[in-house]
Amino acid sequence: MAINKIMVVDDSPTERFFIGDMLGKQGYQVIFAESGEEAIAKAKQEKPDLIIMDVVMPGLNGFQATRAIYKDGETKDIPIIMCTTKGQETDKVWGMRQGARYYIVKPVNQDDLLKKIAALG
Repeated sequence: MAINKIMVVDDSPTERFFIGDMLGKQGYQVIFAESGEEAIAKAKQEKPDLIIMDVVMPGLNGFQATRAIYKDGETKDIPIIMCTTKGQETDKVWGMRQGARYYIVKPVNQDDLLKKIAALG
């Protein structure tokens, strides 16, 4: 599956801009969500090819949103990369159990993120 449209989910405007700008410069179409609830709704509406999901957000956190997207028949095939400041091994294991394909700790290493995106494509 080719990856063209990527949804970046983060409550931080700075992080959304940083990741969105990086992906846009690589030719990806980038859409944004600011919360877990918005991510679930936009995943169904926009059908992105990939979701990059923060964990620490108000309302539904990234673990909860990832689990909801992964368990929904409409969106279960959309790969998710968790991208968060939560770097403990238990966080990584929990993120993968929720349905994430990869888990990246911030600050984002551009080459690492792009390699993971390419591996999913």
